[in-house]
Amino acid sequence: MNTIEAIILNFEEIRRRSIKVWESIPTEKLDWRPDAEALSIKEMVRHVLDSEHYYHLALVQGGSLASYDSPYDSREFTTVGEELAAAASYREQFLATVKAYSPEDLTNIQIDRSDVGYVRSLGDMLMRIAYHEAVHTGQLLDYMRTAGIPRPRVWD
Repeated sequence: MNTIEAIILNFEEIRRRSIKVWESIPTEKLDWRPDAEALSIKEMVRHVLDSEHYYHLALVQGGSLASYDSPYDSREFTTVGEELAAAASYREQFLATVKAYSPEDLTNIQIDRSDVGYVRSLGDMLMRIAYHEAVHTGQLLDYMRTAGIPRPRVWD
């Protein structure tokens, strides 16, 4: 397995576990949030999916986007399954872009996000993208514990 294949495997494993968490949340609990200022469960799922799309476009552009029109803004959240279906083509495009990089690109390509405080190598940025989703999956597990929702076993 080369470096790119390992990165893809990491993205796929994180998403597999995210889906396991997302799909275990009862529909009637999707609007739950721990406090008035926090994202609701469905907002967090949408945030993860939308952020991956944004990050994909930022990778292609080489840095932060001057403007971003989210394809999710015009969609009403209905179910986790429908959100995943709506995100499927964006996910495929993102993974295809990552698969097209060479191991040398991970060091040689710089992603400029100086508007939010950093410029990082492509490899670092890909790890940040994966970490973003993993952190939010952990947050949702905490939400579930707090809301009394049974949590799936993600450490299989």
